[in-house]
Amino acid sequence: MISSAMKAVSSKNPGRVAYINARLLDPASGLDEVGGLFTDGTKIADLGPRLFNDGLPEDSQIIDCAGLCLSPGLIDMRVQLREPGAEHKETIESASRAAAYGGITSMVALPNTEPVIDDVAVLEFLARRARETKLVKVYAYGTVTRGLKGRELTEFGLLTEFGAVGFTDGLTAISDSQVMRRALSYSRTFGQVIVQHPEDPALASGAMNEGEVATRLGLAGIPTAAEVIMVERDLRLLELTGGRYHVANVTTAAAIEAIQKAKRQGLSVTCDTAPHYFTLNENAVGDYRSFAKVSPPLRGEADRQAVENALSDGTIDAIASDHSPHDQDSKRLPFAIAEPGIVGLESLLPLSLQLYHNGRASLLDVLAKLTTGPAEILGLSGGSLTVGAAADLTLFDLDKPWQINPDAFQSKSKNSPFTDHPVQGLVRRCIVDGRCVYDPDDKKES
Repeated sequence: MISSAMKAVSSKNPGRVAYINARLLDPASGLDEVGGLFTDGTKIADLGPRLFNDGLPEDSQIIDCAGLCLSPGLIDMRVQLREPGAEHKETIESASRAAAYGGITSMVALPNTEPVIDDVAVLEFLARRARETKLVKVYAYGTVTRGLKGRELTEFGLLTEFGAVGFTDGLTAISDSQVMRRALSYSRTFGQVIVQHPEDPALASGAMNEGEVATRLGLAGIPTAAEVIMVERDLRLLELTGGRYHVANVTTAAAIEAIQKAKRQGLSVTCDTAPHYFTLNENAVGDYRSFAKVSPPLRGEADRQAVENALSDGTIDAIASDHSPHDQDSKRLPFAIAEPGIVGLESLLPLSLQLYHNGRASLLDVLAKLTTGPAEILGLSGGSLTVGAAADLTLFDLDKPWQINPDAFQSKSKNSPFTDHPVQGLVRRCIVDGRCVYDPDDKKES
């Protein structure tokens, strides 16, 4: 049996490291103070505002953070790795390197690989490749149905035993009500969550958001109703079964309202969104910009504002990159037939920090969406600065201004609509199990 955490491993002991003069940020405890943090091997040994007042520990590497922010390592709960099956678009190694550059210490892979993750063999393959890569931690979902065909449930128990942290059919909505009912009931036995792609397939056959912009461009539209119809149906089934349900990529005010109501009723429902849904609207499509084609589509300005508000008030529990790498042949096509999706590992943190810089959320609240939120939803270890916890850390400059340049991304694919987009917040170091996997000032780091 493999571990549920397909951990990066190192051939060398990371030793003892003292981080001094850091702004310690821990959403789990509410900590926001200047202080120090000490790691011993793979674990956090101690931390606090007065940690090194009596002197620095001997035989330790000293990292002077010079006032930079030190937070738990980011957890990205929605990533498409493309390996196995489409390694020309992305590999576990290239995605892991991109994640490290983005301050992400753990990422969770969607199961829509080739072959899909509907049996133990593919999970074992991912675990082995993550160990060989020796960068960030890689977790994976199992599929809800065999072959993503929406009919026969997979072996939830066996897949859970071998490391699956949740179940989803990825970009394919579970449209059959009876299948969803059975999945919610069956998953209860194993304490697992069912993650839904919220688009009614019968209504989601268009290319972009339905409305004036789609009409002007002559493109078939996808109505906002496609999302809320699916969410409301699933919430009824959730009430019937008592399972755990998560809505991925919430984009509409109507769906948010339905989720808010379900939470007030005490149902076990959570949701996430991606940065492009609160930073861009349908106008980003411009003159058929296929790099702005995503699934679900970018919505109108009122829905974008609703997503931003739901992040501010806590309705949305997590922010995920929705990293969807595609090569030029898949994206530089007429808009209607181009593949949906953008790369997002390296832009996740700075785009999310716009919520803080624009006064829409506190810094700890933003970080909670990227750390404790996904950790709690999926039952992962990590996401907090706790003595004895894994030393997964992100050091970043909160106010550093820069412009996103997809050509400089570590990802194999460069499909991003954020070229030259101004942001604030730059990762300066990424630590996994006490081991530095990214330091822009040390070109020897891997």
